[in-house]
Order: sequence, then structure tokens, then C-alpha cells
Amino acid sequence: MEEHKTNGLGATASPLGEPLLTATGKRADRDAEAQLPPYRSAGASFSRTCLNLTNAVSGIGVLSMPYAVSRGGWLSLALFALVGAVCYYTGTLIGRCMRADGSVATYPDVGQLAFGAAGRRTVALFMYVELYLVAISFLVLEGDNLDKLFPGAGVELPAGYWLRGKQLFIVLAGAVVLPTTWLKNLGVLAYVSALGLVASAALTASLIWAGVSESGFRGSGNVLNLAGLPTSLGLYFVCFTGHAVFPTIYSSMRNRERFSQVLLFSSVLCSINYGFTAVLGYLIYGDDVQSQVTLNLPSGRLYTKIAIVMTLINPLTKYALLVAPITSAIEERFSLARSGSARVAISTAVLVSTVAVASMVPFFGFLMSFIGSFLSVMATVFFPCLCYLNIYKAKGLSRVEVAAIVAILLLGAFVAITGTYTSLLDIIGTF
Repeated sequence: MEEHKTNGLGATASPLGEPLLTATGKRADRDAEAQLPPYRSAGASFSRTCLNLTNAVSGIGVLSMPYAVSRGGWLSLALFALVGAVCYYTGTLIGRCMRADGSVATYPDVGQLAFGAAGRRTVALFMYVELYLVAISFLVLEGDNLDKLFPGAGVELPAGYWLRGKQLFIVLAGAVVLPTTWLKNLGVLAYVSALGLVASAALTASLIWAGVSESGFRGSGNVLNLAGLPTSLGLYFVCFTGHAVFPTIYSSMRNRERFSQVLLFSSVLCSINYGFTAVLGYLIYGDDVQSQVTLNLPSGRLYTKIAIVMTLINPLTKYALLVAPITSAIEERFSLARSGSARVAISTAVLVSTVAVASMVPFFGFLMSFIGSFLSVMATVFFPCLCYLNIYKAKGLSRVEVAAIVAILLLGAFVAITGTYTSLLDIIGTF
């Protein structure tokens, strides 16, 4: 982002940064942009932007969709459609905030434009915490699914302590991704990350294969489970969390006026995939479906191995992209940006901490529900709505629009309070 541009409020901004997050924000933003292929000089076409945005939205949340339906019942799918519509609308609000000032290029910049330094710090803080917890969920996912592929595996350590099952594979997954966290330029991983779409398609195909050849369809299930709705809503929000990279994708477009069309296309495509996986998984396994539907697939089957392997590729390639902004923030905070050895040490420390926490988190679904209920709701509901209201209040907003935004904020508050409380109780109850 260029320095000394007008910030949209009549003042001159020095790179939209303040103490604590000035250099940090800029370095972290550049690392986040490494998730996109380096085509920004020419601008991205409509089709390529659709691919990038779909990659940003589509993720490991698809694994928990059948579990989300089992917690809330079939009627909770209506709330899934509502969440998708809300996240699409708040995504368009981010686009409008971007249009308010040409110097805005990242999500923290939007917070800066709306609420000054405090807004930038708040948005950046929630971004870092969400990235850290999603990195942990990636390791939990790796451990659970590798344990499914290789049940009973264990290694005896020199001190006589045995490392078995999920914990063993979490440590191994951490060892595999560790060298990628030392890289300064992570752009090379962006192309591999596109395999996430292939992984989603492979998962859906495996569920169809399982339903036809092995398990059949149970065809029942709960119609509505009010007690489980908070968990379901939190998981539904995880499916559409990608707002943190929307400004970067918007800035990369050749024709930014078509951002809402790109967002609509990606939202519909992801919704169809999510919904189909949810219905198929719940029909096959009913209330016995696990927090990751791949864990329900029978061991030893070819389609099970294909689904798990393809599901594992995406987290392994994206882990470094997730922790890079965190590493850069720590480097800048302690003025260690030019030290290669310091970067290696900090990256290693961050990874070790995520491995340790992941080894203690027993259930993937509860962690994902917490991320969705608290952090994702902040990024997808509160920040876009509040920033939009504050940026455009002087220009005047229609009562209908304000009423719609207030309704969305109330929904977000409900999900944040009830979902966070329920997921934390579930997590605590497992220890």
C-alpha cells in the first residue's frame, strides 16, 4: 500500500498504521497476500477471481457440515441458508468500504478507515487469534484422520514415554510443515492450496460411493434440536469465513465493480457443495456422524483412503500461510525482521505451541464451533457491519438498510453469546 494517501476522512494517512501494528500490519498483510498467485500487476480476470475467492471460502468446514446438521436437525439447514445470505451481504459491505477510499487494501485498513488506530488494532488482533486457532484445528484434523488411516500406531520415546495415535500424528504433521514456516516467500504454496477444491470434490464423491456400496441411507434423523442449534450456527459460520482476505482479493481484481458478482458466484458454489455434503453425510450416518465425516468412512476402503488423503493435503499446504502473519507480527514487535535465525526460531516456537495445544484438544467439532461462534462471527458480521455504518453514516443510509444491518448484528450477537458458551462448555466437559 502506498504511503501518505488521503484516508477518506479528510486526513493524510501514513500507511494506515499506528504503533504496535504499524509495521506489523503491513508485513502481515503482505504475507496474507502470498496466498494469492502473483498476478496483481495485470489484475485478475473474473474467472480467476472466482477461483481465488472460492478457494478462500471453501475449506475444512465442509467436513463438519453433516455433524452440524446432526446437532441442529434438518430444519437447521434453513439457518445455514440464512448464514450464507448474511455472509454474502456482509462481504458486499466490505467491498463498499473498500470503494470509500482507494488507499484501503487489507482488512485492518478497513478497521483503520472506520475507527482509526483502535479499529486497526482490534481487527488485526482478532485476525491473529483466528489464524492461530485455525492452524490448531488443521493439526487436529491431521491427527484424527491419520489415526484413522493407521490405527494403533505408536512410538516409544527415549524416556520410556509412548507417543500414540492422534498425538503421534499431530507431532508428525508439525514436523512435516515446519520447514515451510521458515520460508520468507510463501507464494509458491498458493498454487498447491488450490487442491482444496479437489479435496472437497473427492470428499463428496467418497460419500456417494460409501452410501451406494456400503452403508446405505438411514433416511431419518432429528427434524429440529433446539439445544444443538448454537453449535450448528457456529459451524455454519465457519463454512463462510473468508472475509479477512476479501479486501486483498478485491484489490487484485481487474474490474472491481464486479466484486459482488464474484462473491455471489463463489457463495452459491460453496453453499451447494456444503449443503450436498451435509445432506448426504447425515442421510448415511444419521446421529452417529462424527465431527469430521471422514472418520465415519469404513477403514481399509479405497474411497476412504482417497477422501482422507485429499482432505489432509489442504491443511498441510495452508498451515504456513496461516501462521506467517503471526510470525511477522512477532518479528516486527521485537525488531527482528531482518534476522533469518530469529524468523526460524519464532516460526518453530509458534508451531510447537500449536502442536501442544492441538494435542490437548479432544474434539475437532467443538473447536471449530468455538472459532465460528466467536471469531468468525466477529470477522463476518460485526466488523463489516460496524465499519460500514461508521464510514457511510455521514452520507446517509436508508432506514431499510440500517434495519437490515441491525438485524444481522442481533443475529451475530445471539450466535456469539450462545455458541461460544455452548462450545466452551463442550470443550471443558471433555477434559
